[in-house]
Amino acid sequence: MIECAAGLVVRTRPLTETSVIVHWLTPNLGRLATVAKGAHRPKSPFRGKLDLFYLAEFSFRRSRTSDLHTLCEVGVRETHIALRQDLSRLRQAVYGAALIENATESETPLPFVFELMLGLLHHVCGRTPEPHSLFAFELKLLENLGMKPELEKSRLNAGTKQLAEALTKSDWSLVGRLKPSRAQATELGQFLHGFLIYHLERVPRGRDAALECMKGK
Repeated sequence: MIECAAGLVVRTRPLTETSVIVHWLTPNLGRLATVAKGAHRPKSPFRGKLDLFYLAEFSFRRSRTSDLHTLCEVGVRETHIALRQDLSRLRQAVYGAALIENATESETPLPFVFELMLGLLHHVCGRTPEPHSLFAFELKLLENLGMKPELEKSRLNAGTKQLAEALTKSDWSLVGRLKPSRAQATELGQFLHGFLIYHLERVPRGRDAALECMKGK
């Protein structure tokens, strides 16, 4: 049976010389893996449609024996082209997707997580990357997954606690207007790094690269 969904391409990797495994983040089906057979062939209907962080409508045939399903058709809705024009933007997006993969189960409905990732993409595409944008993403994701840090019991200073609360509760437009000090950003970044390791056992390797924008500020 063929199923239809909307989703973000969050990872791709080769399966054969011509076929590609495409990992999707969808609101209703969660994280989903499909194989795009013949995607690298010159006349493939998938050519130009499966780049990282493309938002697309797609159809697939569900496998009865594995969690790797067969991709049938793809219609691109948004390319987030700004990610391909600035490496720091792309790094933040890649880290966000990796953190979601680390923190969630596959094929579990994730409507809020999908919207959060989409919000991060729109945010970083529209402005110069800031470290606190990534901290907002981490805090919002943790709250949604029931792992919100107990800030009042932490050793963070009062200003950093207020910053963390604001980043958790504010929408992306307000996050963009916050101006934390370097000391606050450093303290909160270190706190969240330790918190993620404690609760998720590891932090995706791309976090340091995604926070390169802190240097020199």
